[in-house]
Amino acid sequence: MTHSVARLALCAALAATLSACGVGTLKVTNIQTGRSLNSDNSVATLTTTFKPSDTIYVAVLTEGTGSATLGAKFSHFGRVVSEPEKKVSLKGAAATEFHLDYAGGVPAGDYDIEVFFEGKSAGMRKVRVEP
Repeated sequence: MTHSVARLALCAALAATLSACGVGTLKVTNIQTGRSLNSDNSVATLTTTFKPSDTIYVAVLTEGTGSATLGAKFSHFGRVVSEPEKKVSLKGAAATEFHLDYAGGVPAGDYDIEVFFEGKSAGMRKVRVEP
């Protein structure tokens, strides 16, 4: 086997290994907020204004193929109130859902929702819960 053929085989094996256990081509393309979800986990009707009785849904839209950890950090007046994470393995366009709700109602005020892709910020949305 020549050096260039051996090098090509090694590169192909390395690429296959990395794409099987890593991010691959997966990337965040959009962040949606709303009160309800479609059957594919995307947000049914986009909104940034909520009532205390609502559930705040966040859909993280992705494209590509691969595995990654997605997260959402919900903050109210600068205090983190929820920080869920999900490990995903996706192929093609997809939506991953996160949500915030309280049994007694979501406290009124402004919320920052930061989305993370493999531990790095992928974007932020601001929403408001009106009394």
